[in-house]
Amino acid sequence: MKRFIPLPFVVVFALAITLPARAQNQPLDGNESFRHEIQRGIDKGLAWLEKNQDPQGFWATADQPAITALALSAFMGEPTGRWKKSEPLATRKAYAFLLDSAKPDGSIHRGQLINYNTAISMMALLATNKKEHDPVLRKARAYLASSQSDFREKGKSDDVMDGGIGYGSKYPNSDMNNTLVALEALHYSKHLVKDNPANVDLNWAAAIEFLKNCQQVPANKQPWVSTDSKDKGGFVYFPGHSMAGGITNSATGKVALRSYGSVSYAGMLSFTYADMKKDDPRLTAVFDWLQKNYTLNENPGMGQQGYYYYLHLMTKALTMHNVNELELKDGKKINWRRDVAMKLLNLQQADGSWANDQHARWWEKETALVTAYSVIALELIHRGL
Repeated sequence: MKRFIPLPFVVVFALAITLPARAQNQPLDGNESFRHEIQRGIDKGLAWLEKNQDPQGFWATADQPAITALALSAFMGEPTGRWKKSEPLATRKAYAFLLDSAKPDGSIHRGQLINYNTAISMMALLATNKKEHDPVLRKARAYLASSQSDFREKGKSDDVMDGGIGYGSKYPNSDMNNTLVALEALHYSKHLVKDNPANVDLNWAAAIEFLKNCQQVPANKQPWVSTDSKDKGGFVYFPGHSMAGGITNSATGKVALRSYGSVSYAGMLSFTYADMKKDDPRLTAVFDWLQKNYTLNENPGMGQQGYYYYLHLMTKALTMHNVNELELKDGKKINWRRDVAMKLLNLQQADGSWANDQHARWWEKETALVTAYSVIALELIHRGL
């Protein structure tokens, strides 16, 4: 059975492993001019990040290393590789800040959102391909794997939250966002522990069970699952809770939760990091929902909330699955890479940055965060053209 396999050398989300730059003797094609436009957008975004770095090496805020890690991933993923090769002061200071955030137990954080910060920081460290970071990465990987939820009888998926990963701080339950970033970091760091079976690893089967418990499919028998075809195949944030809310049946009082865009792309990516087979009905179901709900005007089900994160995850998921064209519900086929790239380039500010000027939810008015999301997306698109 054929599996969805990541494109060679592409690490989706943080670009820990990057595709090589196009060879100088490679013939030009119809996309060459567009690549130059995208490269200019990338260059402007990275120039803004370099200019707006805190003197201590972080971006935006010192208490959330994940933002700095995302910015570093954007620098490391630049298509020509010049930032990765030259190791300028900006990235050296930022990596020093990340490494200083590492704790004795393996986690990487500054007191908040422990698993989230650890996972995203791992991806930035993986992006350097430096052996000197391997000890930190191994400890961080073990920490993430050990943080997998198992609420009742140990070793059994007997709670709907079992198998997932949460923030690792004041929020006890598993959720799709933390599970996504953890699965990504664990997936791309497998090579660090492949020769040592004694290393702590994730219960991947339990992780898939948690993902199943968040998906709107007939096999999921939880009472909140919607029977509306508009929700079928999509995801919610965690079992029993959707950021998109729900609809109450006036006759029965039952609340059916709504699927939404960004978390459904998170589900698609998470299934793939867990090596789910390409023709698995759960994977095809979420891809079908995403095609039917494709739009660049909003985060489906959420309006402008999490809009840039939605575009970011869309680009990662479709790139990872090597999707060149999307067939919409009306049968029309579209070149999604061009559409997303043009949308991001048109939204870029004159100074090179991006920010969500319509909704602050999930920190999207934080310019460094949204600029990193956007630059990483453009880098992936550049390589796919």
